[in-house]
Amino acid sequence: MDFRDAEAPPSKRKDHELDDENDDVSPIEEVRLTVSNEDDPTLPVYTFRMWSLGVISCVLLSFLNTFFAYRTEPLLVTMISVQVATLPIGRFMARLLPEKKFRVPGFGEKEFSLNPGPFNVKEHVLISIFANAGAGFGSGAAYAISIVDIIKAFYRRNISFLAAWILVITTQVLGYGWAGILRRFVVDPAEMWWPSSLVQVSLFRALHEKDNNRMSRGKFFLIVLVCSFSWYIFPGYLFPTLTTVSWVCWAFPSSITAHQLGSGMKGLGLGAFALDWSVIASYLGSPLITPFFAIVNVFVGYIIVMYVLTPIAYWGFNLYDAKTFPIFSSHLFNSKGQIYNISAIVNENFELDIPMYERQGPMHLSTFFAVTYGIGFAAIVSTLTHVALFNGREIYEQIRASTRGKQDIHTRLMKKYKDIPNWWFYLMLVGSLILSLVLCIFMKDEVQMPWWGLLFAAALALIFTLPISIITATTNQTPGLNIITEYIMGVIYPGRPIANVCFKTYGYISMSQAVSFLSDFKLGHYMKIPTRTMFVVQFIGTIIAGTVNLGVAWWLLTTVENICQDQLLPPNSPWTCPGDRVFYDASVIWGLIGPKRIFGRMGIYSALNWFFLLGTLGPFMVWLLHKAFPKHKWITLINLPVLLGATAQMPPATTVNFNCWIVVGTIFNYFIFKYRKGWWQRYNYVVSAALDAGLAFMGVLLYFTLTMENRSINWWGSAGEHCDLASCPTTKGVVVEGCPVY
Repeated sequence: MDFRDAEAPPSKRKDHELDDENDDVSPIEEVRLTVSNEDDPTLPVYTFRMWSLGVISCVLLSFLNTFFAYRTEPLLVTMISVQVATLPIGRFMARLLPEKKFRVPGFGEKEFSLNPGPFNVKEHVLISIFANAGAGFGSGAAYAISIVDIIKAFYRRNISFLAAWILVITTQVLGYGWAGILRRFVVDPAEMWWPSSLVQVSLFRALHEKDNNRMSRGKFFLIVLVCSFSWYIFPGYLFPTLTTVSWVCWAFPSSITAHQLGSGMKGLGLGAFALDWSVIASYLGSPLITPFFAIVNVFVGYIIVMYVLTPIAYWGFNLYDAKTFPIFSSHLFNSKGQIYNISAIVNENFELDIPMYERQGPMHLSTFFAVTYGIGFAAIVSTLTHVALFNGREIYEQIRASTRGKQDIHTRLMKKYKDIPNWWFYLMLVGSLILSLVLCIFMKDEVQMPWWGLLFAAALALIFTLPISIITATTNQTPGLNIITEYIMGVIYPGRPIANVCFKTYGYISMSQAVSFLSDFKLGHYMKIPTRTMFVVQFIGTIIAGTVNLGVAWWLLTTVENICQDQLLPPNSPWTCPGDRVFYDASVIWGLIGPKRIFGRMGIYSALNWFFLLGTLGPFMVWLLHKAFPKHKWITLINLPVLLGATAQMPPATTVNFNCWIVVGTIFNYFIFKYRKGWWQRYNYVVSAALDAGLAFMGVLLYFTLTMENRSINWWGSAGEHCDLASCPTTKGVVVEGCPVY
């Protein structure tokens, strides 16, 4: 419906009559080249098309991203798919729907229409904002869903649906309250330019240009979608081995070393590849939308960690008795190389049973898992150091400029629309905080976290939101608080795994959601979307998405037998929940056992704390080299946070994911971009969206028609990657089922 009066501009001055004491240009060159300086405030935004397509997109992406999150190769369907797909649908609705106006009882003399005119870019932006909420702002299902998963699927305990819903919704919206209040610091100033938003702006502008070519983007989208849909029946059902073609294992079927080197799922993945888009786009997102310089940084970091540090640690130094455990695994082990019996050390109060823990002995990690924890420590600290050294002066100048009150053309154009009163955000903050306290006080037996833990986590998130938003808005790097929050709670409140992950979620995700909220607001700022409309769409989309996330999760957790238990599932079962496995491990390491018994003086891995120092000093050394040799420009291209964070997704991501992602990304964003730039500019994002959509639809179809009916086929091509020895130990005398004894 057309509610165009709802956001009527308070002033009827024309654009050229605005106060011109400032130049009509942005101080940021990238913004000047990308964002239009024009606006049409008469374009309708509250339309039937926006609401229907927006809500459907939000529900669909919430369902798909939650559904695929439990699979071995989780597909992340982002808002780019909706951006591309809804454009032809919106235009079709503009041609099909009646233009007749009508009145609605209770709205006085206002007239409404199902079709107020051509499908416009502002409707399209708001539909995409709805979809972005459904995609968890690019992160998939709500983070708190993993808490529900580990309680029900890993610990085999119970949590009520109401407690789970409150947990999911409050962790998603708590940060919105203070984020809205901070808008004037990180959205309105021109110097806070949010580089990632410019990608979306350029895509919207490209999609809304007139398309008179014989092969339109819409037609090309449908062709690729049909191809993706048709192909996925092979890796998704008929020939699952195509998801990981580890030919080195096939060539040497009896060699443990060959399997360790060649396995794309459990080893170093030498030569491993996949013919499955879900493998290529899992964890790291679509390689087609990642800039080539970022792919190169990831590639270098991946090579250093996977093919230099890991082999040296395993074969060179046998670090932490590495050969007693698999070379690559997210499982937790005892000193004899067996899977650690976690349930035996959890008492009836869902806390650590210290006598049983002392009887089983300390917990061990695989070589790669231990190394990645150390690198993770270094990565988070190096981000702060790198930004301070290489971007500090720039950020300082931009903050100073943003406080001078000087407005660019985009901020002045946005003054035409009614602003959001601060009491909206105060109400949201107080409401979500009260609901969270109800959860922690009256349902504490289900979430373990005390009320003071909630307030402490919220305070941490609030303190870090502004500086991290400034860093993201100026450098496009977003330091995370996940390791910091779980480390803090593990020290002050050990022995309670769910309390730890709840504290991490309230502390880390509240801040992350606040930054995402502000990022979307900047996109709306550039596209001249009324601020009140942005708020309504983001809030409603988040509530819908969180509810659908939980509904789908609850359905799968109660219907799929042995979901997430990879030791009990059939070899070709996709329901292994790799992301939740790592989340569960973190709850055990940081919450149940606690960092003191693993990374402290009482633990085996205390030396990994030195990585914090390395992360602090590393960027400083690069900065000194740059100052000593200013003519060598390549030194400034050394970005340690990116290099160290390259393998942050491993595990649960595996080497076959990285191999394929790097190769496909290089083909599209280097070779095609360089030699066929016109084709790339026209179809690159369309291909990415169509591949996602086709795979998603076939994946869901296969589940409802075949998987739920227990219809499967058994042959060589459906029995996994055939690298069964990749997880075997190589220490003499260690006995593991299915492995030869040295």
